[in-house]
Amino acid sequence: MAELISREEVPVDIDFYGLYLQDWDDSQVPVPFPKRWEAGPFLVTRVGRLDLTSGAHTHTASLTVEVWDQEPAAPPGEWDETALTEITCVSGELEVGGVTNGPMPEPIHLSDQAGTWSVRISCTGRAEVAEQARHQSVEGVERYVFQFWPKA
Repeated sequence: MAELISREEVPVDIDFYGLYLQDWDDSQVPVPFPKRWEAGPFLVTRVGRLDLTSGAHTHTASLTVEVWDQEPAAPPGEWDETALTEITCVSGELEVGGVTNGPMPEPIHLSDQAGTWSVRISCTGRAEVAEQARHQSVEGVERYVFQFWPKA
């Protein structure tokens, strides 16, 4: 049975419909964000980097990041989008941010060592944030759950 190692919830400022996660050590990312980013499919996987397209141009989304010892069950609930991918993280930490807002000040900690991680991404609130963000500043309407576990 999968065991939860850590869980953290953080807000992230999204702008220009974009959100990314990449290795905290950007020297390990051949094409650092925002190079080659453009709004498009929900997820684009690159070497050392994950690019996501949000439901709204500018807002603050809620991110829940879970680190597991092995593949967990999918998070409960109904999700607008889900994706399964992997990322190699040499530093053991990830930078998270929006297109022009830059990274959050603190990294997301995965491990004390380099590794390749499987990641399941689930998102909800996309239609709601698209509608609400047209009229006002919104926070926490679009929610993401990132579940990481070591690649077998």
